[in-house]
Amino acid sequence: MQVVITRAAETDLLEGYAFYEAQQAGIGEYFLDSLFADIDALAYFAGIHAKPDGRLYRALAKRFPFAIYYDLIGDTVRVIAVLDCRQNPASITRRLQGR
Repeated sequence: MQVVITRAAETDLLEGYAFYEAQQAGIGEYFLDSLFADIDALAYFAGIHAKPDGRLYRALAKRFPFAIYYDLIGDTVRVIAVLDCRQNPASITRRLQGR
């Protein structure tokens, strides 16, 4: 299965990187490595996750409090967003509506 990361999801990843890197040097790199490993795993496990909004699947990251939102079209996994779960759920819903 092919995994495609949208520009919006890339932006989310870069924002997460900047946040963690500001906390301590090197943590941002670890964040990206961890999230990309979780995203790569979607090539094998796509479609098994819950669809809390009825539209997008949500996979929870293993090492950071982030959720990976994706859709599945044929044999292509499209990562739509990578969002911090510590946000207000209403703001997550608003962010996903525009994507």
